[in-house]
Amino acid sequence: MLSEREVLSTLEMLRSEHLDVRTVTLGINLFDCASHNLGMVRRKVYKKIVNHARALVGVCNDVGDKYGIPVVNKRISVSPVAAVGAAFTAPQLVTIAATLDEVAHKVNVDFIGGFTALVEKGFSRGDVALIESIPDALSTTERVCASVNVASTAAGINMDAVGLMGQTVKNTAQQTSKRDGVACGKLCIFANIPQDIPFMAGAYLGVGEPETVVNVGVSGPGVVKKAIDRALDANPSLNLGELSEIIKRTAYKVTRVGELIGREVARQLSVPFGVVDLSLAPSPTVGDSVGEIFQSLGLLSIGVPGSTALLALLNDAVKKGGSFASSYVGGLSGAFIPVSEDLNISGAVRNGLLSLDKLEALTSVCSVGLDMVAIPGDTSPETISAIIADEMAIGVINRKATAARLIPVPGKKAGDKVSFGGLLGEATIIPVHNNAGSANFIRFGGRIPAPVQSLVN
Repeated sequence: MLSEREVLSTLEMLRSEHLDVRTVTLGINLFDCASHNLGMVRRKVYKKIVNHARALVGVCNDVGDKYGIPVVNKRISVSPVAAVGAAFTAPQLVTIAATLDEVAHKVNVDFIGGFTALVEKGFSRGDVALIESIPDALSTTERVCASVNVASTAAGINMDAVGLMGQTVKNTAQQTSKRDGVACGKLCIFANIPQDIPFMAGAYLGVGEPETVVNVGVSGPGVVKKAIDRALDANPSLNLGELSEIIKRTAYKVTRVGELIGREVARQLSVPFGVVDLSLAPSPTVGDSVGEIFQSLGLLSIGVPGSTALLALLNDAVKKGGSFASSYVGGLSGAFIPVSEDLNISGAVRNGLLSLDKLEALTSVCSVGLDMVAIPGDTSPETISAIIADEMAIGVINRKATAARLIPVPGKKAGDKVSFGGLLGEATIIPVHNNAGSANFIRFGGRIPAPVQSLVN
């Protein structure tokens, strides 16, 4: 039970601390749309999504108004298109992406995820075709998001897939070179991808999920920062263990708000409720920054010594608070560090306080990975693959979800500033050292075996 004081503090979160439901994502199973006939698949996909999602935006707005809690983004995730469209070539899959984009506009959601392949152990024909189609699909659509899972703790790392994805990222950036490679912001490469992510660009509907399901993603870095600031104002002698407890209790309240909204949306849509993903996912808005939490807890900036330990504390407290609040916590729950989407983190890169190497260290304890990192446009495909491989290894060995969302900005170099617009924000391009030192390693290909603990357990 929340005390009267905690109820009042939750109301304060809503009024002045940027608490919102960041996204409600409706998952829709498309496996019954599969066919050898491309036109039939496109018609079935369009019709099924419209039938299930036509009321989504209106219901989210109504529920948000009812409780005074805004639902910022309304999204759709679908079954992996590499499986649904396994019979088709890469150009044909691009037309399916166009259908997804068209229906996303029709029902007025901001993104649709599920242009996805799961290749941690190897490729099917549909997987290869989908990966080949990604540059065209993402550069010719506005709202389609893609993800590729190339590794898992159970299977190891598919280095052939990692090699393909380095070239795919490079090609995707090049095809949107006039917009600074922005299409790469809609592409995530994963290890241990969960099957119930409500946050883009990784969202898709997993094979074990229901026919339809509502998953909700709640954010609140501003709320956590203000809770820490209030506690320290009242008692400056608090230690890190006590501050961790404050973060945990705050995460509990935020999770309860998210589940309330998610269950009400699900009820009104007559759809099962899935999970609440409590992730401190920042936006390019003042006061909505994960990086500012580091400063409230005594560091000059994210990136200085102590940052990894502090992020581990933050991620653990958020997960514990969420798990205590709900039996249905899922997705990526924890702390995100998307560079361009967080004003404070972006500033740390600009000021030379946060390097690519330190970012990689931070990803060992955060809930996503190298997220929205702008790198020089002349970074080679093999180097991009090597960066991805390092990130996948962190996920595989630590038995956690991790991802890489890298943007090699065509024609720009380290230190240049780039703006992607909207939620994707802006960033200073981060240096990549030793750009030519990884090619021979990546060319070996094959599969890095699963770690021993996954075989024993």
